[in-house]
Amino acid sequence: CLIEPMQAPEPTVYLVDDDPDLLKALQRLLLSAGLQATAFASAQAFLDGHDRAAPGCLVLDLSMPGLNGLQLQCELEQLGSPLPIVFLTGRGDIAATVQAMKRGATDLLSKPADDTELPAAIEEALATAPQQLLVALGAEVASCSAALAGLPLRILVCARWREGMGATLAVAQPAPCVSATTPST
Repeated sequence: CLIEPMQAPEPTVYLVDDDPDLLKALQRLLLSAGLQATAFASAQAFLDGHDRAAPGCLVLDLSMPGLNGLQLQCELEQLGSPLPIVFLTGRGDIAATVQAMKRGATDLLSKPADDTELPAAIEEALATAPQQLLVALGAEVASCSAALAGLPLRILVCARWREGMGATLAVAQPAPCVSATTPST
């Protein structure tokens, strides 16, 4: 049996912000930098509409009405999402910044982000994605292994193997999410 490697799809940069003008500007900036970008006007719209299987990263407004950036970060962590997060903020809330970084954000930039600073932060976040994908795959492998345990023949194919990844899968146990609120902008 020959298994051919799959081509990894291009990563998508998911933009989540409640400011429609900023979303349009960010989408144009990223498209001009050669990055595929998809915009969402709220955290809930992102949860309902993004492709959970697609590789990428999330550029997320820290302060939004409804589900804020920290709450979405927590929700994604609980769902086992491997998406790295770059936060954007219009205000300097030190406590929220510390919490976002402790929970694994790759960067936090002030609005308006500079035309070179944001693409550089996104490239750095995308570079961390393979390790985060390994963590998510570790959980998926454990789930598949349990489901296949009763079968006489067990076959496991990791279709999401990416160049440069090691063969060891590790499942991280994140700290429990703390309910965080930030004022909406």
